Amino acid sequence: MQGGGRMTAYERLSAARAKGRPTAQQYIAHIFTDFIELHGDRVFADDAAVIGGIASLCGRPVTVIGLEKGIETKEKVRRNFGAAQPEGYRKALRLMKQAEKFGRPVVCLVDTAGAYCGLGAEERGQGRAIALNLMEMMALKVPMISILIGEGGSGGALALAVADQVWMLENAVYSVISPEGAASIIWKDASKVEQACENLKITADELKAFGVVERVFREPEGDFAPLYEELRQALDASFQETLGWPVEKLLDHRYDRFRKFGGVSE
Repeated sequence: MQGGGRMTAYERLSAARAKGRPTAQQYIAHIFTDFIELHGDRVFADDAAVIGGIASLCGRPVTVIGLEKGIETKEKVRRNFGAAQPEGYRKALRLMKQAEKFGRPVVCLVDTAGAYCGLGAEERGQGRAIALNLMEMMALKVPMISILIGEGGSGGALALAVADQVWMLENAVYSVISPEGAASIIWKDASKVEQACENLKITADELKAFGVVERVFREPEGDFAPLYEELRQALDASFQETLGWPVEKLLDHRYDRFRKFGGVSE
């Protein structure tokens, strides 16, 4: 599969945000079969920015959860441009716990600029909802893989990315803050977004070098069908291995994965 050549971090960010880029629902449709969407957090509402349910992966039942930006303008508005609210993260956690109960592996598809920061979301416990996901995912007793397919923005993305492995597409980005936000804070000038992109180290290859992600998938030009097939096979191969692990080994592996972040070798 052909890579995209040497691109700057800002160009990667622009590609991650590009109009027409496949969204979570397209990955679900092309990688999985027999998808049944499940709705609601059983507390407040159904958040359209988070789609999730049960599907089949190469004949194996799995739970799939995605942060969905939408495709056309009306749908983008309905899905809040992929900015999930507390009920979205609670829905995701409900589906994860259901997967744990029935022994299904979990696949998360991440594409969001960040969690919604509106007044209503804060009043309904946005911070707590994200924190609870982080805590529960660390101890979830089934295999999990998260794939960054576009933007991975701050805690809104991390709430679906505490997994055994995190994979990225080559033009996806993953950052603690948006480059525009970083530029505004550090230089008091949002126009310095390109400089912020370089300094934040947000690209897939940089993050793989740091050990933050395990795999980077090259993107084909035009038709994404070869990528969907590559991801299907990679997911199936990974779950064939990890579904045979004892729970203790699975949890220890996940714990060790995150404990090594930020380590400095002498």
